[in-house]
Amino acid sequence: MPVPGPGYSITVRVEAPASSTAAGDLTTAVGRVGGVLTAFDVVESHADTIVIDISANALSENHAQDITAALDSLPGVRVRKVSDRTFLIHLGGKIEVSPKVALRNRDDLSRAYTPGVARVCQAIAANPEDARRLTIKRNTVAVLTDGSAVLGLGNIGPAAALPVMEGKAALFKKFADVDAWPVCLDTQDTEEIIMIAKALAPVYAGINLEDIAAPRCFEIEKRLREQLDIPVFHDDQHGTAIVVVAALRNALRVVGKSIEDCKIVVSGVGAAGSAIIRLLLRKNPGDIVAADIDGIVYPDRGNLDDNLTWIAEHTNKGGESGTLHDALVGADVFIGVSAPNLFGAEQVATMNDDAVVFALANPDPEIDPLEAQKHAAVVATGRSDFPNQINNVLAFPGVFRGLLDAAAHNIDDNMLLAASDAIADVVDNGKLNASFIVPSVFDSAVAPAVAEAVRNAVRAERGQ
Repeated sequence: MPVPGPGYSITVRVEAPASSTAAGDLTTAVGRVGGVLTAFDVVESHADTIVIDISANALSENHAQDITAALDSLPGVRVRKVSDRTFLIHLGGKIEVSPKVALRNRDDLSRAYTPGVARVCQAIAANPEDARRLTIKRNTVAVLTDGSAVLGLGNIGPAAALPVMEGKAALFKKFADVDAWPVCLDTQDTEEIIMIAKALAPVYAGINLEDIAAPRCFEIEKRLREQLDIPVFHDDQHGTAIVVVAALRNALRVVGKSIEDCKIVVSGVGAAGSAIIRLLLRKNPGDIVAADIDGIVYPDRGNLDDNLTWIAEHTNKGGESGTLHDALVGADVFIGVSAPNLFGAEQVATMNDDAVVFALANPDPEIDPLEAQKHAAVVATGRSDFPNQINNVLAFPGVFRGLLDAAAHNIDDNMLLAASDAIADVVDNGKLNASFIVPSVFDSAVAPAVAEAVRNAVRAERGQ
């Protein structure tokens, strides 16, 4: 199922004979080992040799080495250099700080720094709320992690998490003009994380928690929301939930079903799964049946933590027990945020007609999308190489843009649902079909629509 993608993109500089067949030989070699050629550039030309940069997508680091070896094995061809294009864009990091004011002379310096800045400090000391108006606070978000649950890589620590947090900050800026900064903490102690976040809060107008393992993430978010006067948003939970609920609304429109009549199976009851369930419950589904590595969640299963206990008490109206495969029988919707290759087409066949399958485990989903399509009417994944990519980038930039614009002090489910509806509404009836239930992450209409919806929800909460 996997196809070569830009995550494993290489550029190989080769020296080859200046023959009429050179180009064909080189491109054929890349294709023969399964590489996808993306660029072919002649950088030097001589009477008897040419130097060419060949860019190709691969499946993995080993596959990239296979492509390089295939080129190097051609008669008269010599590989000079191999560049990993993903590593190249990370050299020196992906974000920077840039001044917004000119510092051309003494007058500028005297106003931006000492002595003029002292007047601004005194104004904020007298009225702390002025920090939102007179400093970077008004447009700045902390992207805070402890590195304990990074992507699908697990507990790799704060330094290794930094490239992801940098990328998140870049996305904030690109899609919503929000200034975000990585805060990678060298502790995984709940109390220390809460203490540090509270100590850092004066700089920020919001905190985006990221890649913190469950169940610790639930406690951290809950207590920070209680103790801070700025919105705290765990993207792995609520960003995912917003987009999933938006996509499901549109998928059910495609198949002509009402959520009130649907049995929804959720595989994975960690941060993302729990948040999806909690937000879906606000939509009054017919039933939700949750499953984890130990099977269907129900009150008498035993060994349930606080999160699973809550899930057991609020889902599974029929008291089902058994495996994920058992749960799928008679289901209308499957939502997976768990592990790869958990079931196949034969299990989808046991679901109701016009089933909806969201297999979101990344990079390898719970079921091969091509297998799911044999029986499901709508299929979505977390991957960019299949239709209907469920991607948090559709949510978090616009959510924070709206929160910052409204100078929000908290965030609640009404704001999350408003964001979800805004995303769904971008795909109007003229665009909606089984292969297009959510907009592209590059659709410029998404972030402004989400921001406006969140701003309106904040105002409604205030009674404005």
